[in-house]
Amino acid sequence: MLNADDQLEIKRFCFQYLARREHSQLELRQKLSLKGFGGLDISAVLDDLIMNDWQSDQRFAESFFRQCLARGLGPLRIAYELRQRGITDEQTVMDEGQVDWEKQLAGVYQKKFGDNIFLTAREWVKRLRFLQYRGFSSEMIQGLSKGLGLVIK
Repeated sequence: MLNADDQLEIKRFCFQYLARREHSQLELRQKLSLKGFGGLDISAVLDDLIMNDWQSDQRFAESFFRQCLARGLGPLRIAYELRQRGITDEQTVMDEGQVDWEKQLAGVYQKKFGDNIFLTAREWVKRLRFLQYRGFSSEMIQGLSKGLGLVIK
């Protein structure tokens, strides 16, 4: 049986979370479960929030995508992060963004490493790992190295 007091309390917590930033359904469900609320009560409240457009996974995904871009993340990492937060159609969000990933990669590289084009193999491997961790594919990174004219010794 759904408890009206619990539902009001759940709704109050949801509004507190959503006032700070957008949250996905999965994030809200996890936070509320940690507070000890039952799954049926959580589902009923989340359905109400979605129906009234107070919570939207689409809005969350768009906001989160912009934040990730600002942090210098690449497409692989962003897709992974979105899936971790319950967004299963992450490619649609990323396609709508119309991002120039090569430009994003070049900006991240420039900010972190500067203009030095003469590198040892060890330095290049470190940079490669950093860029892969940020979510850029090996093909993208290889294109960057050719575009910058890096000399690896």
